[in-house]
Amino acid sequence: MRIKGNPERWDCCPRVKRGGSHKLFLQVTWIACALALAGCTAKHYRRSADKEAYRLIEQKTPLVTNMEPQFTIEQTDQINLEGLPEAKGTNDFIGEAAQAEIGAKILSLDKALELAVRHSRTYQTSKEQLYLAALSLSLARHQFTPIFSAGGTATYSVQTTPRGTSTNAVGDVVIHQNDHFSESRPFQSGTSIGVEWLIRDIGKISAAFTTDFIRYISGDPRSVMSSEIGATFTRPLLRDAGFKADIENLTQAERDLLYEVRNFVRFRKDFSVQIASAYYGVLGFRDEAQNNFLNFQSSHKAGDRTRDLAAEGRTTQTDLGRIEQQELSAESAWVNAVRSYQRSLDDFKIQIGIPVDSKIVLDDKELQQLKIHHPKINVDDAIRIALAARLDYQNARNGQEDSVRKVVLAADRLKPQLDFVAHGALDSPKKGRGLTFPELANYNWDVGATVDLPLERKAERNAYRAALIAQEQARRNADLQRDQIELQIRESWRTLEQAKRNYEINEIGVKLAERRVEEQELLAEFGRAKALDQVDAQNALLSSKVQLTQALVAHTIARLQFWDNMGILYIKHDGQWEDMEEPTHSASAARTDETRAFSLQVPRLKDKIATTAAPTK
Repeated sequence: MRIKGNPERWDCCPRVKRGGSHKLFLQVTWIACALALAGCTAKHYRRSADKEAYRLIEQKTPLVTNMEPQFTIEQTDQINLEGLPEAKGTNDFIGEAAQAEIGAKILSLDKALELAVRHSRTYQTSKEQLYLAALSLSLARHQFTPIFSAGGTATYSVQTTPRGTSTNAVGDVVIHQNDHFSESRPFQSGTSIGVEWLIRDIGKISAAFTTDFIRYISGDPRSVMSSEIGATFTRPLLRDAGFKADIENLTQAERDLLYEVRNFVRFRKDFSVQIASAYYGVLGFRDEAQNNFLNFQSSHKAGDRTRDLAAEGRTTQTDLGRIEQQELSAESAWVNAVRSYQRSLDDFKIQIGIPVDSKIVLDDKELQQLKIHHPKINVDDAIRIALAARLDYQNARNGQEDSVRKVVLAADRLKPQLDFVAHGALDSPKKGRGLTFPELANYNWDVGATVDLPLERKAERNAYRAALIAQEQARRNADLQRDQIELQIRESWRTLEQAKRNYEINEIGVKLAERRVEEQELLAEFGRAKALDQVDAQNALLSSKVQLTQALVAHTIARLQFWDNMGILYIKHDGQWEDMEEPTHSASAARTDETRAFSLQVPRLKDKIATTAAPTK
C-alpha cells in the first residue's frame, strides 16, 4: 500500500516496534492469541458441551421415574447381528422368497427392541431434543456466572492538513512536511479485559481494565500510554427489580429440561409399544401368508378331486367352475399376503434402524408364546393411577404454573423504570514510555439513578393481555389433558375387552370351521359335496384363523397400551418392558413427589391384577 505525502517521510508499519514497551506489549498479545487458538479447538468445545449437558441431565434424572441410565446421544452405525441364530430350513408358504431366508438371522422381540434403541432414527431424534434442552439450560445458568471478555484494537492512520492548521492530535503535535502541507501518522492501540456478573437478588456488576497507546511515527516520535480500571453496579428498583426477566429465563430453562426428561421417558414407553406392535404385526402378516398358503393348497386339492369327479360325470361343470374359481382366488390371496408380509418386514427394518437389505426373519415362537393376560382392575382405579403417574399430565399442570409466573412478569413490565447506578474508576498517569498502571490517588466515582416513565407502554400492555390469555389457555389445556387421559383409559379398556371377546369367538369359530371342512371333504370323497358349501367352509376356516391371530396380537398390544396409558409401563435400558406381575416394578415405581400417589396405589393394584391364560393357537 502506498501512502500519499512527502516521499522523504514515508515509513512502514513495522517501525512502530521502536518503543521497547510497545514491543513487549505486542509480543505478549501475540503469545496470548496463539495460546487461545491452540487451546480452544472445535473438539474441545464439543467435549465441553457434552460434559455439561450430560451433567445437567443427570441432575434431573432422579426427579423422573424410569429415565434411561447413562444417557448419551453418541450413536454408532455398526449394526451387530453376530451371535443370533440362523434360519436353517425353508418355508414354502413364502413362495419364491423362501430360498432367500436360508441363513437369515432370526430376530427375537428382545433383540429387536435392543436394536431399535441403539439405531432407530426416531429414538435418536428424541434423545437429541433432550440434549438441546440441556444446552439451553447451560446457557441460562451461564448468565449468572462471571463472564469474562478480552480484546484489543490497533489502528495506523495517515492525515494531511494545510500548513499552519492545528490538529487535534494527542499532545497537540503538528508535523510540517513541506511548505504547503503537514502530515501526521499516529499509531493507536488499545486492550481491554472485562468481566460481567449478574448476581441473583443483588444486581449486575461490570468491571474492565483498559489500556490505550498512541505513538507518532513521523516527526516528533512522541508516544502516550494510559490505563484505567473501572467498575459499574446496576440494580433495577421498580421495573425488573432483581432482574426478574433474567431469573424467569433461568427458571423456565430449568423447568423446560425437566419437561423434556419427562417427554423422553414418555417417548420410551410409547416407542417400546410401537416396536412391539410392529413386530407382532409382521408376524401377523407372516401367519396370514401361511394360512392363505394352506387355504390355497386345500383349494388346489379340492380342485383336483372335483376335476376327477367331473371327468367321471359325477359332478356338474357349474360346480367344477366354482371350485376352480375358488382355487384361483385362494392363489391370488396367497400371493398378495406374501407381498404384504415382505413389505411389512422391510418397513420394520427401517423402523428399528437397520438396512433394508439385512437378511433377517422374525421369530415365529414369539407369536406362538402369546397368551391372553387380562388385567382385572376397574376403570376408576386405573384413571386415578394414570392421573398420578402420567408424565405428560404433570407437564400440563406445571405449564399452568408457568403461565401464572408469566402473568406476574408481564405486569411488572408495566411499571416505570428506575435503576440505581454506581460507577468508580482508577486512572493511571499518562507516560511517554514504559508500562503505566492505575493509581489509587487518581480515582473518580459517581452514583445516580435513571428513570423511564411509563408514558408509552402499548407493547407491554399487549404482552400483559396476551399473558392473561395464555394463562387461561394453559388452564384449559390441563383440563383437556385430564379428560383425554380418562378417555384413553376407558377406550383402551374397551379395546382390551373387545380383543378378549374376539379371541374367544374366533377360537370357537376355528373349531367349527375345521369340522365343516372335514365334513365337506368326506362328502366330496363320495361325490355328495356341493361346491358352494365347500367354498364357504374353506373361506370360513381361513377367516377364523386369521382373525384368531389378529385378536391375540390385538389383545397383547392393547394390554401394553393400557399399562402405557396408565403411565406405569416400566422400560428397561434395552427397550424391553417389565411385566406388571414382576415385583421389581413396584419397588422402582415412583422416585418423585409427583408419583408418590402412584407408588401407594401399586401394592393395592398388585392384589387386583390377575391373569387368565387362554389356550394358545
